[in-house]
Amino acid sequence: MAIIITDECINCGACEPECPNTAIYEGADDWRYADGTSLEGKVVLPNGKEVDADESQEPISDEIYYISPDKCTECKGFHEEPQCAAVCPVDCCVPDDDIVETEEELLGKQRFMHPEE
Repeated sequence: MAIIITDECINCGACEPECPNTAIYEGADDWRYADGTSLEGKVVLPNGKEVDADESQEPISDEIYYISPDKCTECKGFHEEPQCAAVCPVDCCVPDDDIVETEEELLGKQRFMHPEE
């Protein structure tokens, strides 16, 4: 399951540098699949979606920090717990009940984005 940032976010930015997948972006900032990963050019994501990793994507939020669910692995393969949630001073980094993934799926996504790890 991906992590989401709720609207209680105070825009402190503590979470952004902690994400090993570069899945967290400041509100209104475009994001890319290639940011902080080994992905480049045309790729087919583990969920079957075909994307251009280098192409800018629309911000998910214009007002608060947000997490790209396609890049979030809940820090599996890197840490024991989601680092964004560990450092958030207002506990607004929580599991997204709408995007449920198994540990195997999360680890597969991590290996897909970071095959050299």
